[in-house]
Amino acid sequence: MTRDPLSAAWRALQSRASEIHAVSLRALRDGDPARAERFSREACGLFLDFSRQRIDADGLRLLTGLADAAGLRARIDAMWRGDAINTTENRAVLHTALRIPSAVEPGPGGAEIGRQVLAERERMLAFARAVRTGTIRGSAGAAFTTVVNIGIGGSDLGPAMAIEALRPLTAGAPRVVCVSNVDGTDLANALEQADPARTLFIVASKTFTTQETLANARTARAWLAGALGEAAVPAHFAAVSTNAAAMDAFGVNPNYRFVMWDWVGGRYSLWSSIGVGVAIAAGPEAFLDLLSGAHAMDEHFRATPWEQNLPALMGLLGAWNIDCLGLPTLAVLPYDGRLRRFPAYLQQLDMESNGKSVALDGTPAAHATAPVVWGEPGNNAQHSFFQMLHQGTPRAALDFLVPARSSAGNPAQAELAIGNCLAQAEAFAYGWSFEQASAELASRKIPPERAELLARHKVHAGNRPVSIVAFERLDARTLGSLVALYEHKVFTQSVVWGINAFDQWGVELGKKMCEEVLPFVKDSAAVGVPPMLKPLLARLEAWRR
Repeated sequence: MTRDPLSAAWRALQSRASEIHAVSLRALRDGDPARAERFSREACGLFLDFSRQRIDADGLRLLTGLADAAGLRARIDAMWRGDAINTTENRAVLHTALRIPSAVEPGPGGAEIGRQVLAERERMLAFARAVRTGTIRGSAGAAFTTVVNIGIGGSDLGPAMAIEALRPLTAGAPRVVCVSNVDGTDLANALEQADPARTLFIVASKTFTTQETLANARTARAWLAGALGEAAVPAHFAAVSTNAAAMDAFGVNPNYRFVMWDWVGGRYSLWSSIGVGVAIAAGPEAFLDLLSGAHAMDEHFRATPWEQNLPALMGLLGAWNIDCLGLPTLAVLPYDGRLRRFPAYLQQLDMESNGKSVALDGTPAAHATAPVVWGEPGNNAQHSFFQMLHQGTPRAALDFLVPARSSAGNPAQAELAIGNCLAQAEAFAYGWSFEQASAELASRKIPPERAELLARHKVHAGNRPVSIVAFERLDARTLGSLVALYEHKVFTQSVVWGINAFDQWGVELGKKMCEEVLPFVKDSAAVGVPPMLKPLLARLEAWRR
């Protein structure tokens, strides 16, 4: 396919954006009484309301035309076939295969991939069930009460997010803690109250060479061996890795090892044995529900026309905001405290995937790519950075996530959270005009000269684009649908931008440079210390003595 249809689609969008800049969201709302119904969609237990996005019917038509011009359908089909769409690493991208139910075969990538996935899933879930119920025990015969997942990036963020989100299901299970930071604080906190005889470690590293993960794993091993002896190590260490020799040398129990495949990227690996900690904490049945929700979203994304396709619409609207409306950041604001780790999870998913400036053909990317993703639980955010979002000069697009039912079984407080969410969405979209502020102040008998000044400080410009993703409750199936929604949103954007969402050379450079710098940290007087590092290394070494 030539780039001409795609370039034409982008030019049409830019032209429409120049027209829409002059139209406020308030005007779009007032000009279409049915806007809320016409700009909302529902699928897989999620209700997407994008009526507060700065888009009209013509703009939406042009966006779906962009998806066609970019060949989104063909790219989805290529991913499902198992084509090597990760072109820089010559790998297939088959995280969707991890979510197939047992009844569906062949799934993405073909029948053999499906058989491997189902067999490994069965092994992992049997292990999780045995740890959870106390059938698998430590070296002294005691059931595990603490499980420490040691990983980083996708081997940490996904499990940590999901365990927190599914906390109501963790009653009676071992406490599952995720450890990632290389400075040792995470591990120290995890082990503060832990009993070595009742602690299981899961080392999550595909290659078993990840520097941060191995640093924490070695410290954990020394802690355990110091308390229980070297012979106890295999009974207390499991791993998700493909490096058998390294696991042998470390002492990982041969029966507690689970596979990762090259066609699964780290940030897409929650659905694999990387999720073993989730299965232990929330239970194997909940893990299967998580997969089920994601699989439902996969099928929706694969088969649904763009006009009704939730991930495609979110991806296209995101590209519209970034490239046509000049909004380079996305604030993700869950109105459920169980989703407090969700923005951090999306930071990796979105920015590591699409934080690229080179197109698939090696030329500079023609458009701005990934947004800066950030956020906090919505109610907390209202009392911290919402001031800037409402009235500051930096601007952002916003995603609000809201359940109908409380995760804590508190209907009254759920209603308050919903009320706050909807009120904020209205305020961001439609603002508060000078005339409204003046009328409010006049009703309070504020003197006119004072009222005029105060009114200027009370103006909210509005026109902040908002999407609301609502759902009945935050259960495992809903969480699976929600995560897959954002995965496919990110993929959609990579296609219209013409970039590879599945490599991460920026991450690899940092790892390589750390290996070069680390010897100088250990000895600041070593030969070859770069001049730019000498003063700082000398100061740090002096403080460490």
